[in-house]
Amino acid sequence: MLAKLEEAYHFIFEKALIKEISEVGILKHVEPGEKIIEIGDYVKMMPLLLEGAVKIMRDDKDGDELLLYFLERGDTCAMTLSCCMGQTRSEIRAVAERDTTIIMIPIEKMEEWTSKYKSWRNYVFESYHARLTEMLDTIDTIAFMNMDERLMRYLKDKAKINQHEIVNNTHQQIAYDLHTSRVVISRLLKKLELEGKIKLQRNSIEVLQL
Repeated sequence: MLAKLEEAYHFIFEKALIKEISEVGILKHVEPGEKIIEIGDYVKMMPLLLEGAVKIMRDDKDGDELLLYFLERGDTCAMTLSCCMGQTRSEIRAVAERDTTIIMIPIEKMEEWTSKYKSWRNYVFESYHARLTEMLDTIDTIAFMNMDERLMRYLKDKAKINQHEIVNNTHQQIAYDLHTSRVVISRLLKKLELEGKIKLQRNSIEVLQL
């Protein structure tokens, strides 16, 4: 675990902090589609991503999901930080996008490290800023982009996160993430294919313009 921590966080944390994380953290492997945090849960541990990718979602008042942002190696979720600090229930759902390795940090260490390590304090503040920027970007996308533009952006993001131009999502899964219907997604995917931006395959989509 120490070697993986150093590889993912050596440019963020000092060695003493990395050593403490390895001593108190709990290593966890998560398979694609597995939930890490559910809406309504009390968050007692904070996740740090060592490998893989996680998507963060919220439910609307009707129970429909909306994708907020993705987390990659070296990231943590600012909304999880808020729940840990305030001891409130989670308002987000975190689901593994692909095979993912995380290290869970006990919440009691967060305050201790904030005063003890400058690098940890900076990391927390920068995580809040990065996630806020991503959520504002999501709001702008919903407010100002047409659905075909949103769909193309989504496919590019998925390809980047998974480090492969093939996106293995069904039309229904994409519709859930983008808060629309499968019929709309199927129609727009065909339009994007005719425009030469993607290539539709059986149960997958190849992104041609990355």
